[in-house]
Amino acid sequence: MRDILDSLPDEDDSTPLAAQLVLDTRRRVSLDGQQFRKPAKTRIITVANQKGGVGKTTTTVNLAAALAQAGLNVLVIDNDPQGNASTALGIDHRSGVPSVYEVLVEGMPLADTIQRCPEFPNLLCVPATIDLSGAEIELVSLVSRETRLRRALDVYLDDRTSQGLPQIDYVLVDCPPSLGLLTLNAFVTGREVLIPIQCEYYALEGLSQLLKTIQLIQAHLNPDLHVSTILLTMYDARTNLAQQVASEVREHFGKETLKTSVPRSVRVSEAPSHGQTVISYEPNSTGALAYREAAREITERAAAL
Repeated sequence: MRDILDSLPDEDDSTPLAAQLVLDTRRRVSLDGQQFRKPAKTRIITVANQKGGVGKTTTTVNLAAALAQAGLNVLVIDNDPQGNASTALGIDHRSGVPSVYEVLVEGMPLADTIQRCPEFPNLLCVPATIDLSGAEIELVSLVSRETRLRRALDVYLDDRTSQGLPQIDYVLVDCPPSLGLLTLNAFVTGREVLIPIQCEYYALEGLSQLLKTIQLIQAHLNPDLHVSTILLTMYDARTNLAQQVASEVREHFGKETLKTSVPRSVRVSEAPSHGQTVISYEPNSTGALAYREAAREITERAAAL
């Protein structure tokens, strides 16, 4: 691998396309075949931002696929009524299919709803169906409405341990773009929060409210919850605005913000229409490499901690 890296030409700023190709080749060579380190215990990460269109679902499924590709056991819980994470992972989520709705409202065991991603055998998913769109109203009258998902997940993980099954290394919970009971269940379930932030003008608007919400949940429902990771998405290095937003985020959240940022990418946008993540759809694209690098960085942070 070292010989391949040394044989590549130096990057040349005068030819941006060539420079990008060389950079992507270096990244791919350093990532291909690499097995990421397993965490000592299951990491449960809620991917949240109440602002829509920042790349929550895209981040969830591509990080999950990147982690699975690198040898880790991953579970995605699609807690968004739109079901986009289920679509991207190639998971059946027609109305009536056992899903997170049955877990939250009817108390169905999580194990009875899990499906395996066709692209990655070690990537599991609890789908979301259209039935989930009414769950906000139905949950209001239920006992322990904020903790139903957490209890179901804890039981599932304990059952796997008692049965001698391999540990789930990462659980990623995808949230709807709101702060209702579905998102509240996701926050109570997670121990960590990953916030995707779009490199656009409105990126930081609402972030303070999200952080206040997390603090309230810490105080009253889930003292283990904390913001562990911030990922910059839709980054376009050619614009001053993107650079300014990135600089401001890193200034205020230096410890939490990943070094890797995810660029705008046509391939990332196309992949869900094929029922795939960009990791399997176009593994050598700039977007796929960025998500693979971000996933590696997340696992390395766990090892450092």
